[in-house]
Amino acid sequence: MTTANLNGKVALVAGGAKNLGGLISRDFASDGAKVVVHYNSAGTESDANNTVQAIADMGGEAIAIQGDLTKAANVTALFEQAKDHFGGIDIAVNTVGKVLRKPMIETSEAEFDLMLAVNAKSAYFFLKEAGLHLNDNGKIITIVTSLLAAFTDGYSTYAGGKAPVEHFTRAAAKEFSARGISVNNIGPGPMDTPFFYGEETPERVAYHKSQGMGNQLTHIEDIAPIVKFLASDGRWITGQTIFANGGYTTR
Repeated sequence: MTTANLNGKVALVAGGAKNLGGLISRDFASDGAKVVVHYNSAGTESDANNTVQAIADMGGEAIAIQGDLTKAANVTALFEQAKDHFGGIDIAVNTVGKVLRKPMIETSEAEFDLMLAVNAKSAYFFLKEAGLHLNDNGKIITIVTSLLAAFTDGYSTYAGGKAPVEHFTRAAAKEFSARGISVNNIGPGPMDTPFFYGEETPERVAYHKSQGMGNQLTHIEDIAPIVKFLASDGRWITGQTIFANGGYTTR
């Protein structure tokens, strides 16, 4: 296997300001890519700017673009701005997601609508715009969840919102294949990030750890190399969901 070399490539990372997205942005830059760091709102603007600065400090090139991707027009604008700035896009990675752990009988219509908008609608239009704007032989990668293979309670709107992305991905992989564009998902296990801990009790955290290899949660450092592989040497993989979870669950 060759070492990833992304020199001259342009990568757009949705949710690329911090946590897994921030690591992916920096990793791409360290391998020579120019990076578009997307962030959702003013609350993550400083994180996006910090990531852009970190890339500049390593001699790379990056810009930050804000947008609420639950609105299709904003997804279009994101890709158009990225393309206008760098002249083209080769890699599109979508890390956007929202977690909610709540019984169905307590879930409001507003919560359902928001969860499906963040996890399904934004992913659909991200794939659409990537198909319209990526260069030939481009790579599209979406972060989903290993809960897609779990039989559990509480995550109906999170796992349910991510589930359609598998179907979107398979359709996109077929529709974009003539241009050599690969389209894949990565399903991490429960990740050691603030998004996870806000929805779980200490007892459930301990249980989730017990189901992973080495009694550990998934770390962002476990996922970023797989993203990089799919964006480079893994070109022959398409239409797939890769469960990267330390044995947490499988189909």
